[in-house]
Amino acid sequence: MVSVVQNVAIDCADAFGLARFWSAVTGRPIDPDSAPGDRETQVELADGGLVLYFNQVPEPKTTKNRVHLCLRPDTARDPEVDRLLALGAALVADRRNPDGTGWAVLADPEGNEFCVLRSAAERA
Repeated sequence: MVSVVQNVAIDCADAFGLARFWSAVTGRPIDPDSAPGDRETQVELADGGLVLYFNQVPEPKTTKNRVHLCLRPDTARDPEVDRLLALGAALVADRRNPDGTGWAVLADPEGNEFCVLRSAAERA
């Protein structure tokens, strides 16, 4: 017997607002049945597959995430970091190296950390 990961749940202050950010990051749509002000919504990452589930909670984020997403861009890491910063992310830690290896740690508009890795082409 095994279990399948259904979703990644993200507690937040504004479910629809944070879903809007992650929809722009991933290029995937927000659940069409949700609207601004809803206490929960989701972004489906693949048709019938894993979803990012956003759940509005009253308490704020207070510590570093123990689990985080690692994104691999389809083009190149550095332009993707720039794009995500323009969408409202913040640079938390720059782990990029002069030789092109490494990653960037960013935070979404509510402070949830995530990493941007090198693209597959950059790793080849």
